[in-house]
Amino acid sequence: MNKKLIAPSLLAADFGNLQRDIEMVNKSEADWFHIDIMDGVFVPNISYGMPVLKAIAKHTDKPLDVHLMIVDPDRYIKEFAKLGADILTVHYEACTHLHRSLQAIKAEGMKAGVAINPHTSVDLLKDVINDIDLVLVMSVNPGFGGQSFIENTYKKIKRLKEIISMNNASTLIEIDGGVTDQNVKKLSKAGADVLVAGSFVFKAQNPTETIETLKKIANFE
Repeated sequence: MNKKLIAPSLLAADFGNLQRDIEMVNKSEADWFHIDIMDGVFVPNISYGMPVLKAIAKHTDKPLDVHLMIVDPDRYIKEFAKLGADILTVHYEACTHLHRSLQAIKAEGMKAGVAINPHTSVDLLKDVINDIDLVLVMSVNPGFGGQSFIENTYKKIKRLKEIISMNNASTLIEIDGGVTDQNVKKLSKAGADVLVAGSFVFKAQNPTETIETLKKIANFE
């Protein structure tokens, strides 16, 4: 079994002490930084944009997993590559020509991810699964942190795992939203490879320990 990865979501960090929180993640057992870019149009919230990502990238020493919750993401692919994104995830619902978007992301040297909202069927990805490095299954409605986990997510992970296996793809499955120590084992067993945790990590008494605990549970240690 491949090692399960933990990606703390900086959306839940303390923006007044962002460098401190980044350094905590750097020193922790976390594998990636998960960064949510929101435009207030595709989702009903605005997070941070290019200048903040540029500042974050200066201090991180782990891969930057950038999740675009924006309309017309193709316009910004080159820009995010320049800013240091290692993985760039676009929403299925925001891409009219998804295959072209995936090709454009890879052409800039990044891994290509596709995110799907809770109402979107994973079967819609069958035709492009071999072009996708990572599928991000939203386990809450995108736009805000701290929401409750949607239980149907487990079924979606299992179905997605079947599609990946049937096509001999090497696509990773990432889960974002409501991940805690209570569901991380079940998610891992269902087939999740990468677990994004925001509020659960950054609102914890000891975030470093919380990351370590999540990683241990996800990997059945």
